[in-house]
Amino acid sequence: MQTQFVLDDVVTVLGPDGVADPATDPKLPGETVVRLFKHMLLTRMVDERLVLLQRQGRIGFHIGSLGEEACILGPAAALGDDDWLWPCYREFGALLLRGMPLQTYLDNMYGNANDAVKGRQMPDHYSGRPYKFGSVSSPIGTQMTQAVGFSWAAKMKGDKSVSLVFFGEGATSSSEFHNAMNFAGVYKTPTVFLCRNNGWAISVPAGQQTGSQTFAQKGFAYGVTPVRVDGNDLLAMIKVTRDAIERGRRGEGPTLIEALTHRLSGHSTSDDPKAYRNEAEMTAERAKDPIPRMRAHVVALGLWDDAQEKAWAEQVEADIKRAVETAEKTPAPALHTMFEDVYATQPWHLVEQQAEAERAPRPAGHGGGH
Repeated sequence: MQTQFVLDDVVTVLGPDGVADPATDPKLPGETVVRLFKHMLLTRMVDERLVLLQRQGRIGFHIGSLGEEACILGPAAALGDDDWLWPCYREFGALLLRGMPLQTYLDNMYGNANDAVKGRQMPDHYSGRPYKFGSVSSPIGTQMTQAVGFSWAAKMKGDKSVSLVFFGEGATSSSEFHNAMNFAGVYKTPTVFLCRNNGWAISVPAGQQTGSQTFAQKGFAYGVTPVRVDGNDLLAMIKVTRDAIERGRRGEGPTLIEALTHRLSGHSTSDDPKAYRNEAEMTAERAKDPIPRMRAHVVALGLWDDAQEKAWAEQVEADIKRAVETAEKTPAPALHTMFEDVYATQPWHLVEQQAEAERAPRPAGHGGGH
């Protein structure tokens, strides 16, 4: 019998009108649905404010998730407390959902003295061990092999935790994708590969990344279960991720999820999408924005109205303003912090170098005023 290597089915729960299909609806409690919708709004508002801050020269860089909130927050919501998430670089909304305070995230964006990574990474290169959230890394695809290694270790220890890793469709062209998928398929690691197919790897269209009809079907070659899903449908993202997690916990191995979504902005604040995308395409994609679709759902359930949204937006606006003000008042990391976190006991030559650096004159405002 010939195996079918092309996936035509795309899992969907919500119609354009926000009505859920009872056959695929994950049937979340009402309070959970509202909480996730509020996080979608929070993520969008933080995104928009960070772009403005970058344009004003107050932060150096931002890489957002405008239009991709559903395919980021849905999988994060499906994870258990002991599961690990390995980000690409658009997943700050998932980090906030998993518990990182907004202030902590904003401190990272400014790289100030309260930044968990002490200003050593560029903005939006966050991490959070307390939230079981790996570190963003600029090289393409490295998080995939890290996630597989982590989930393999969990399997060897008899730990039932699962690792979920995000990446864009462009990362499937990296060697890390092959290495991670092959290893996961051979050893049946409890790994969920979440490919956000937004159609563009910066300015390179998806059609120039692969000759296959879908990205999900690449799973067949590695013995990895493939799934395609409407990435603008929050409930569908939760359903397929839950299914993948359950397969992993049962020892049935990894899953490759291709989430079909749209990027409603540039790749980052350093990118101008007008140079390679036409306005007609962008207009069509805006019509598929996941937030109005989810709003229609919570309104139809009788769980949300304009007054609630206004109150929530005002609260979020105040929270963002307060966090930005605090981050901007916080000084830069002290000079001595650049010598920390490498050795358990600092070797003699670094002790000498630190002392020399701290004695040397420095411009006011740099390195804690030294």
